[in-house]
Amino acid sequence: MRALGRAGQYVALVAYVVFLGFPLVWLFSTALKTPREMGNLNPSWVPADPTLANFAAAFGEQDLVGSAVRSLVVALATSVITVVISLPAAYAMARHRSALNRAATGWVLVSQVFPFILIIIPLFMVLRALDLVSTLTGLVLVHVTFVLPFALWMLQGYVRAVPRELEEAASVDGAGRLRALASVVAPLLAPGVVATLLFAFISSWNEFLFALVVLKDPDVATLPLTLVKFTGPEGVSRLGPLAAASLLATIPSLVFFAIIQRRLRSGLMAGAVKG
Repeated sequence: MRALGRAGQYVALVAYVVFLGFPLVWLFSTALKTPREMGNLNPSWVPADPTLANFAAAFGEQDLVGSAVRSLVVALATSVITVVISLPAAYAMARHRSALNRAATGWVLVSQVFPFILIIIPLFMVLRALDLVSTLTGLVLVHVTFVLPFALWMLQGYVRAVPRELEEAASVDGAGRLRALASVVAPLLAPGVVATLLFAFISSWNEFLFALVVLKDPDVATLPLTLVKFTGPEGVSRLGPLAAASLLATIPSLVFFAIIQRRLRSGLMAGAVKG
C-alpha cells in the first residue's frame, strides 16, 4: 500500500508539472513556427521548419529591451519598498495585540475583497496632484499600494510562527528588543521575506491595468504595455512576434525565482526550541 501511495503521488506530481509546463512549451513552439504553419488546422508540437524570424520581428518592431529594463526597475523597487514597509509593520501587529491592531488587520483583509479597479481614479488624481503621471516613480507607488496589504497579511503569519520563547531567551541573555529582533527573529523570517519579495516582484512585473492608466507616455511603457502593441486595432494579433516577445518576458521571473528559491525552504526553525 505504501508503494502504491507513493506511485500515486508521483503520478499526481507529473500531471501537475505537465499542467504548468504546457503553456510555456506551447509558447516556445509557437515562437519558432512560420505564419503558414501557425494557421494549420492540425497544429503540431514540433515546428516543421523552425525559424527565428519571429524573434527578429519582435525586437525590430518594438523596444523590448528598454521596456523590459523599465519593468525590471519598477518590479525590484516595488519588492524592496514592500518588504521595508511590511516587515516591521507585520512584526508589530503580530507581537503586540490590541484593538487597534485587530482593526488594522481586519481592514487589510477587507481591502482584498474589493476589486482594485475601484481605486484607479483616486490614485490617478493623487498622482496627477503630485505630478507623477507618466513616471516610473508614480507606477512604483501604485504597485506598492497594490501588493502591500497581502504582503502585510502574509508576513504576519511568518512572524507568529516564530516562537516567543526565542526572544525571551535572548532577553535573558542580555539582548535588547532590537538586538533580539535583528539577531534571532530576522534570520528566521528569511523564508517569509523571500516569499514576499517573490510575490511583489511577479505582481509588479505582470501588472498591466495600473500601468495602462498611469503611463501615458509611450517612451516610459513597461513590458506588458509593449506586448499589447503586437495586437492590431481590430484585435487581430501577430501571433508569431507576440509569442516570441511573451516567451522572452517570462525569463526574468524564472531567473528571479531560480536565484531565491533556496531561501523559500521553511525548515530554518527546525530544532530551534527544545522541549
